[in-house]
Amino acid sequence: MIHSIYSSKDVFLRELISNASDALDKLRFESLVDKSLKSSDEELRIRISVDKESRVLTLDDNGIGMNREDLIRDLGTIARSGTKEFNAKLEASTEENDIESLIGRFGVGFYSAFIAAKNVTVISRRAGAEEAFGFESSGDGQYRVFESTRETVGTTIRLELREADPDNDLDDFTQEWTLRSTVKKYSDFIQYPIQLEVVREEVERDEEGEPKAGVEPKEVRTWETINSMRALWTRSRSDVEDSEYAEFYKHLAHDWTAPLETMAIKGEGTFEYHALLFIPERAPMDLYYRDAKFGLQLYANRVMIMEQSKELLPDYLRFIKGVVDSSDLSLNVSREMLQKDGRVSSIRKHLIKKTLETLTTLQSDEPGKYQKFWDAFGRVLKEGVVMDRNNKEKITSLLLFDSSAVKPYEPVVNEDGEESTPEKTNLTTLTQYIERMKEGQEVIYFLNGESRAAVEKSPHLEAFFDKGFEVLYLTDPYDEIMIGSLTEFDGKKLQSVGKGAVDLGEVSKDDKEKDKDEEKVHSGLLNLMFEQLKDSVKEVRLSKRLTNSAACLVGEQGDYSPHFTRLLKQAGHMDLPETKRTLEVNPAHPLLVKMQARFDADSSDEMLVRHTKMLYSQALLAEGSPLIDPVEFSRQLAELMVEVL
Repeated sequence: MIHSIYSSKDVFLRELISNASDALDKLRFESLVDKSLKSSDEELRIRISVDKESRVLTLDDNGIGMNREDLIRDLGTIARSGTKEFNAKLEASTEENDIESLIGRFGVGFYSAFIAAKNVTVISRRAGAEEAFGFESSGDGQYRVFESTRETVGTTIRLELREADPDNDLDDFTQEWTLRSTVKKYSDFIQYPIQLEVVREEVERDEEGEPKAGVEPKEVRTWETINSMRALWTRSRSDVEDSEYAEFYKHLAHDWTAPLETMAIKGEGTFEYHALLFIPERAPMDLYYRDAKFGLQLYANRVMIMEQSKELLPDYLRFIKGVVDSSDLSLNVSREMLQKDGRVSSIRKHLIKKTLETLTTLQSDEPGKYQKFWDAFGRVLKEGVVMDRNNKEKITSLLLFDSSAVKPYEPVVNEDGEESTPEKTNLTTLTQYIERMKEGQEVIYFLNGESRAAVEKSPHLEAFFDKGFEVLYLTDPYDEIMIGSLTEFDGKKLQSVGKGAVDLGEVSKDDKEKDKDEEKVHSGLLNLMFEQLKDSVKEVRLSKRLTNSAACLVGEQGDYSPHFTRLLKQAGHMDLPETKRTLEVNPAHPLLVKMQARFDADSSDEMLVRHTKMLYSQALLAEGSPLIDPVEFSRQLAELMVEVL
């Protein structure tokens, strides 16, 4: 039965220590009213000792203790009712509150001891009482309660350990290292000292400090505190030094550098919790691994109940390290319970809100520091635009973009080759873009590409630059996915300059008439070009975005960019549906002027066919796409070169 509740076999030690901590809490509380229950100079503590030869592990606390009725009520319930009844009730309980109530009522925390023990004996004396009582069980549904002796108040639990079974993840709890690491893992922040009895050899030395000859080393037993007892998250931010936070983060995240930012959060209301979150300075190696494990450590009253709780933060904030502690949560909580727990949902919403607020403050007050964050985790944050509709606007305001209006970002490097934080970011936000928009501009323009250098050379930008429009450069492959969910921001639509028809402002009546006349003049040539390219393009039309180049290829809104399409194919997605794009040509370009003249002179001129195909190939090359037939293009280019010479 006990194995159906606990997935990890080492949690029995966590449960017993937690019970001992509760007993110490109760004694401290009751002694406030009745001071005779506890002497003023008595240190409240939990002690662990082990007898390796007999394989006996002992836990002792000087807490409130138990009398005969307590032992029967708190420890004998499962034994009296039987594990069969408990299992039946557990299976019948669907609500989390019912399960938690059952666990508490049946004393399962104590019975986790039988994961590692074949027999358990408890000796306890209740504070204020003179007599002590014992409890013994083998976890088989039977138990006995008997009179015993104990000099002081408190409880001693004696576990006759099973043999270690590495194949079934049962460690050897007679080993000092196993006990230390388990306490460190689950109970490091219990507020009372957890003392482990350690055995050391002491060598008698002479006046010069050398070991005395012929004198055997003596075995010395001492009590050593093995938990830190410092739960930083319960202390006020003003009472904790930055160095303390840094050391705790390094221990928590196994990082050698201090965190970029620290967030101490306290949630109040119908239930309370404390959280201590950290933004690392650099991204971990496995940040984008599919099977990587992320999540915050979850504590219930300073006892860890889950090492990586993914339920507390969304995936787009998976880089956050930290702990969450609530006294309202049960120790015996599964991942399925967390997903249904309204309290956890409230904590999650609050943590998201606080994290985004912290990033917003960092962005406005310390742009250089925010740049470092963006370099490390910007791509992950973009996932939130797609995943989190409730916080989409806030996340979008945190995005940074390369832009035609800002200089390329260059990190500051000192003489030793080390990068330092720039004073200001060299990227822009959408809010800043809107502040710089031309009068009457209603659209935020962007273009996807492989790099800033590649995008800047794109022919799609020519008319936008000529008219002074700012264009965002989206060079991260994930931008293509993100932008599909980001159609507008602050009332301004986002539009790719490489897709669809463009509107660069109001067009006069005369200009409209001029455009119509131009289309009539070139309609014959455009039809000829389309007939030659109809297997590759959906249309050939005159361009309003070209001023210097002869031609470019334009997709429809919603199509993948050429760069992203290439990346997908390189990743093995060879089954992508082929989408035909539009070939736009610049009627003012000398090449088109001469082609139109040849067409007017002889519409069947073979040279028009050759130039049409080469023009299409040139448009492919300009955007970085592969040629359909490189050999044929090379042959035609060579022929053209011969003719020119």
